Amino acid sequence: MKFFSGFSLANEDKLFKDYIINSDFSVVGFSYGAIKAFEYAYNTRDRVDRLILLSPAFFQNQPKNYARRQLRYFQNSPQEYTKQFLLNVAYPNNINLNQYLKEGSVDELKELLEYQWDKDRIKTLQEKGIIIEIFLGSDDKIIDTKSIFNFFSKIITTYMIKNTGHLLD
Repeated sequence: MKFFSGFSLANEDKLFKDYIINSDFSVVGFSYGAIKAFEYAYNTRDRVDRLILLSPAFFQNQPKNYARRQLRYFQNSPQEYTKQFLLNVAYPNNINLNQYLKEGSVDELKELLEYQWDKDRIKTLQEKGIIIEIFLGSDDKIIDTKSIFNFFSKIITTYMIKNTGHLLD
């Protein structure tokens, strides 16, 4: 299994053991890592049977100035931004994510805020025989799960897990 981590995180795959299929041909990504996992599956020549996207970063429904505000806040105070970000990631629980903390960059944040999910590219993966599943938490404070559900559920198996946040816990 190939796992791609979320923004400012590393090795957090342990938190998702209930959602991960541990197979040599599975690709999994959490949040920002979902973008990386999708791009890997789309561009690789390696065999991929299943793509699991956990709380995928999805901001294409936000106003244009949303990304600018987030980037400005991060550039002004990366530590404060990351602290608040991790609190929102952990919501509604008080999971301490410090053991998974990895310094994020402006370029990574910009990429996740500006990424555009493309239904045609998704269909291309499906035509290759790749099973794609998305897991969302109903109480997520990072992403707008209703918009994501509306976007993806028509073309991908999409699960909304009640009373969970970004960590699906």
